[in-house]
Amino acid sequence: MPKKISKKQEKADDIRQMLEDLYPETPIPLDHRDKYTLLIAVLLSAQCTDERVNKVTPLLFAEADNPEDMVKLGQDRIQEIIKPCGLSPMKSKGIFGLSKIIMEQHNGEVPFGFEALEALPAVGHKTASVVMSQGFGVPAFPVDTHIHRLAQRWGLSSGKSVEQTEKDLKKLFPESSWNKLHLQIIYYGREYCKARPHVKEKCPLCTKYGK
Repeated sequence: MPKKISKKQEKADDIRQMLEDLYPETPIPLDHRDKYTLLIAVLLSAQCTDERVNKVTPLLFAEADNPEDMVKLGQDRIQEIIKPCGLSPMKSKGIFGLSKIIMEQHNGEVPFGFEALEALPAVGHKTASVVMSQGFGVPAFPVDTHIHRLAQRWGLSSGKSVEQTEKDLKKLFPESSWNKLHLQIIYYGREYCKARPHVKEKCPLCTKYGK
């Protein structure tokens, strides 16, 4: 006897199809050249818009686009360049520190694996997930506060934390869709489902499934 599909699973399948129809192509919003520049861009995007990051990274990468040159650049100069991204003291310390570790412990290459990435300064699970999914092509479901908010609105998760929401979404969506789907949700949120002002009637998914 075939397993009965739950209402929540039916909703998740429908949402995935709607997002696929809306966003068949999902270019990575952060400009980068390789795994290292992706890692730096994602780190800079914490509490900062991708648009602003994409204005700052060309200036930074013109002076240092690899860990060796970043270490030579020094923390003070890094902080000066990335100031428009906010949290520059913490982020510059992280960028300098992780670049040094990549040089000393990983032969100048961004390490593979969640454990190795999360061991780097200023690299949390979400940043590691983005690098694993978009840099290495490994299935991951990076959940930030925006995806967490949308999952709550659509009734896909009642998790109180991004960690719980990530677990809930991974159960609802096939692993093969994770890398693309998290970007589709981000694109959808920016176009239709902003934090505020949020006009439910102008948001196709919230009109259908929103609380």
